[in-house]
Amino acid sequence: MKTILVTLSVILLAPAVCAQQPLRTDNVILVTADGLRWQEVFSGADQDLIGNEQFVDDPEALAARFWDEDPQQRRKKLMPFFWSVLSGQGQLHGNRLLGSQVDVTNNHWFSYPGYNEILTGFSDDRIDSNDKIDNPNVTVLEHINGVPEFRGAVAAFGSWDVFPYIVNEKRSGIPVNAGFRTAAGDGLTQRERFLNELQPEVPSP
Repeated sequence: MKTILVTLSVILLAPAVCAQQPLRTDNVILVTADGLRWQEVFSGADQDLIGNEQFVDDPEALAARFWDEDPQQRRKKLMPFFWSVLSGQGQLHGNRLLGSQVDVTNNHWFSYPGYNEILTGFSDDRIDSNDKIDNPNVTVLEHINGVPEFRGAVAAFGSWDVFPYIVNEKRSGIPVNAGFRTAAGDGLTQRERFLNELQPEVPSP
């Protein structure tokens, strides 16, 4: 969860940093990556993990692709877009090797409590599981959707079927497509109809 906060720092700040004068942000896109470690983000592939044959079929091939003695080169190999684009257009926080501490404040180290904290700015002891329970807190997404000029301009997409509850889709009115939900509505494109047919057949989200 610590690395999720690292990733968000870059993506949320990037539009404001790279905009032309006068400053204007047309879209804010919040991207999270559950389970991503700060070590890989800032130092690249972990040599102990690359060589662990319990998890890696071909350590030599993996090392050839992602290993370099220089951690800055390693991280570019592992996350090229992050380090070639985002790092130059945003701000990076959470590199503990440089003393940048980015921590969650909830007492849990799993998803729902972390996503609540990301989206509300504070932890809530009532959220202590990954159960499908509507979030009692108003997220930043719901807040923005309540501003008249942005109503109907907020949506959430995710691979996890708990996101409709984290965003509290019923109360917030924000459309959420998560898990194996199909696209709904009249006038779907041919591509959208194709994806609706394909989604149940895919073995993993």
